[in-house]
Amino acid sequence: SEEIVVSKKERNVFSIKKYFQLRVFVLNCLEKVSCSPAHAQQLADILICSDYRGHYSHGLNRLHIYVTDLAEKSTAKEGEPVIIKQKGSTAWVDGCNLLGPVVGNFCMKLAIQKAREHGIGWVVAKNSNHFGIAGWYAEAALKQGLVGMAFTNTSPCVFPTNSAEKSLGSNPICLAAPAQNGDSFFLDMASTTVAYGKIEVVDRRGGKRIPRNWGADADGMETQDPKEVLNGGGLQPLGGSECTGVAYSPIIILLEGKSYATASSAIFAKK
Repeated sequence: SEEIVVSKKERNVFSIKKYFQLRVFVLNCLEKVSCSPAHAQQLADILICSDYRGHYSHGLNRLHIYVTDLAEKSTAKEGEPVIIKQKGSTAWVDGCNLLGPVVGNFCMKLAIQKAREHGIGWVVAKNSNHFGIAGWYAEAALKQGLVGMAFTNTSPCVFPTNSAEKSLGSNPICLAAPAQNGDSFFLDMASTTVAYGKIEVVDRRGGKRIPRNWGADADGMETQDPKEVLNGGGLQPLGGSECTGVAYSPIIILLEGKSYATASSAIFAKK
């Protein structure tokens, strides 16, 4: 099928018609693999939002992965996340192997509720899947006048400095905070120089070279060939050796009961 994206110029005049065209396309794809309509709508929203903002690496570029996971039953098609344990401002959630956006939305909604009641809300989850742009969830808190944070782990796709083996995820970090006069602070970043999906986009568009310090080949050596990165290679840590530790920052993942680093499943190995 033809890849549908929204250009930077079009973002300023994003039409209702185009939005519904994209939404219908995504929902039709998910209906073909018997995805719950409610879950499909949540996924459609975040994918379209990603493309609208110019984050093509996390927009419709990712749709085929979600569809394949649902078709192969490696992701649950229906159900709801379950609160395993909660007390005061904290909660631990079992994502029940559902679509990542379903789990992410559930957790942020719960965190916002707890923040309203207790002044702060911390919610962690296990048994989830790729949840798209982290900024989607932090922004949900921002819209409520709260400081929102979102973190996640990924499958190992990063070669730590001077390493010959991928042992870390790109583990994104996101923070959104309201400011005066309707302004806000918004940080949404990976702990790698670039998101894996951006290299996929370069390759899909016929690009032959990527900037230095983006990726490495299968032996962990720096490369500017996107195909070498995508065929067994990986990403480089943001800031080199001095900042490799940033990838360890979502250490709370260990408290969630999630698989971490090399124990995580490999979403990027799927085509």
